[in-house]
Amino acid sequence: MLACFRFEGAVMMFWRKNSHKENECVHQLQADEKTLALAEYGTFAHCNTPMFRVNELRAAMGRLTKASEHFCTDACLKRYLEARNWDVDKAMKMLEETIQWRSTFKPDSIRWNDIAIEGETGKAYRANFFDRQGRTVLILRPGMQNTTGCENQMRHLVYLLENAIYNLPKDQEQMAWLIDFTGWSMSNAVPVKTSRETINILQNHYPERLAVAFLYNPPRIFEASWKIVKYFLDAKTFAKVKFVYPKNKDSVELMKTYFDDENLPAEFGGRAKLHYDHEEFSRLMNEDEAKAEREWKSENSNGHINNGKPEVCHESAIALPAS
Repeated sequence: MLACFRFEGAVMMFWRKNSHKENECVHQLQADEKTLALAEYGTFAHCNTPMFRVNELRAAMGRLTKASEHFCTDACLKRYLEARNWDVDKAMKMLEETIQWRSTFKPDSIRWNDIAIEGETGKAYRANFFDRQGRTVLILRPGMQNTTGCENQMRHLVYLLENAIYNLPKDQEQMAWLIDFTGWSMSNAVPVKTSRETINILQNHYPERLAVAFLYNPPRIFEASWKIVKYFLDAKTFAKVKFVYPKNKDSVELMKTYFDDENLPAEFGGRAKLHYDHEEFSRLMNEDEAKAEREWKSENSNGHINNGKPEVCHESAIALPAS
């Protein structure tokens, strides 16, 4: 009986010893799994950083021409990725379509004197003030429409987009739009085709460039046009369009969170006087063109294209010499 007790005791000691070792092995295995999971998470997290996606997109794009390399800065690639929810393949397709569009539309060859007639009434121009975030502002007055040709109207729009980008502060990449509907009617409204092309250019070739667009006091009849136009907007652009009515306090307050009263023209409920001088604006545009071309030549004389955000041209084609 004593021998049996000793045997059972030995068995219990052996079991406890091995059980302890097994527990150590389990704990070690759990620790190893945790370490591996953290490593995998770290790799996953790294692969999903904006810079990783930018580099992935750049690698996928392959070798670029000099003009395309100048355009495809890291900031540019990041905007295309944002526009396509960080899907590299979709962003690459979008970017390739823009590069193709730029090669045919040639924004870099548009000069103010070529499209100055479009600006004679001040229907669209860059404002002489910024919003509260320091973003450039485009003022659009569709009621001042003075031409009917869609092609030249689009060239005018693209020129202003490029100029607004060129005049962005270094820490900004977006612009704001103020749209005044004074004088607008169905008789001077642009065709749906023109509205659709405007949206196509803004959404597909200038992604993430629009911060907000305020449509100020549009007449009730505009609702018919809006019902058609809004279907051409993607969800992100649609969310940036804000309607403002003078009698709607909430909409007015929203707009004033973007602009100082002292800068906001009275036509938009502010205190500033809105005055468009076509000759003065033309002078400013010509000055910008001359300045941009000097900067482009200076960059190229050094034989260097900045792969990050350019210090002087903000990826705007206005900084390229006319072809």
